[in-house]
Amino acid sequence: MAQSGNADETRVFIAPDNVTYGDGRGSFLSLKHPKSGNKACYLYADGGLLEINWFKQSYGSWFLGDYVCEDGRLYTATPVDPIFILLPLFEEARMQKEGDPGKFRQLDEIMYIPGYPGYQQLLSIAENSMQIVCDFKEIGATKFVRLNDAKVLRWLLYKVHQLRQVLPTLDKNFAAQTEKAALTDAVSIMGEYLKEEPWLELLCSKLKLSLEDEVRAPANDVLPSTDSGVASFSTTQEKNGAEKKNARAGRQTKKAKVETDSKNIKDMFSRVLRKRG
Repeated sequence: MAQSGNADETRVFIAPDNVTYGDGRGSFLSLKHPKSGNKACYLYADGGLLEINWFKQSYGSWFLGDYVCEDGRLYTATPVDPIFILLPLFEEARMQKEGDPGKFRQLDEIMYIPGYPGYQQLLSIAENSMQIVCDFKEIGATKFVRLNDAKVLRWLLYKVHQLRQVLPTLDKNFAAQTEKAALTDAVSIMGEYLKEEPWLELLCSKLKLSLEDEVRAPANDVLPSTDSGVASFSTTQEKNGAEKKNARAGRQTKKAKVETDSKNIKDMFSRVLRKRG
C-alpha cells in the first residue's frame, strides 16, 4: 500500500520485495515512453528501472483492514530492460544519415533531455547497459558512444528467443502454436516498446515476418506521469486505457471463461433485507 503526493489518497501498489522492503530511497521518474514518446512514470530503485502499470475494472474499491480505498486501481511496478527505454535517445543522438553510421556523442549529452531531468539519474545504468548495443571509444579521459545497428539487431533477436522460450510455459495455447505464430507473438510483445522504423521493420525482415496489424502491438497501459510523480487519472485517460484493453481483447482467440452459479451481490443484500422485514 502506498500513498501519493496527496496524503489523503491511498493506493494499492505491488512491487518487488527489494523495492518495497529496501531502504525506501526509490524515486519516481518522468521519462518518455519508447514507442509513443509520451511522458510516462517509471520507478528507479535499488539500481534498477521499473515501469508503472495500472489496471482498473469498471467498478471497484479496496478493503484495507478497517479502511476502504476508493481508488480501485491496481498499480504494479515491474522490471524493464533499460535498453528499451534508452534506445530512442541513442538513435536520435547519433544523427544518422543514409549510408552513414552516425556520430559519436558523449553520454551525458545524450542523456540530457530538456523537460526530463529523470534521465540524469540513469547515467550509470546507461553506461553499463548500452555497451551491449553501442560502440565506445575514448579520447583522453572522455568517453564517446554511438549506437550500432548490428549490435541492436543481435540484442533484439536474443530478446525474441527468450520470449519464444518462455511463452509456451505460460499457457497451453502458446505451447500449441506454430513456430511462425510464436515468433509473431514474441515480436508483438516487444512491439509495445519499439518504434516501427527502424527496429520493428529490421526485426521482422530478419525473421521473415510481415509487419501487419498483428505485429503492430498497441502501446502498454503505462502509467502517465505528472511533474509531481504518480499521475491523477482523468476520465479521458481511463477511457483510453479501456480502449487499448478492448483492442487487445479483439485479437485474442481464446474466450474468457464466464463464471457459473455466481450470484449478484445486490440480489444477496436484497434477500437479507426482505428477511429482516
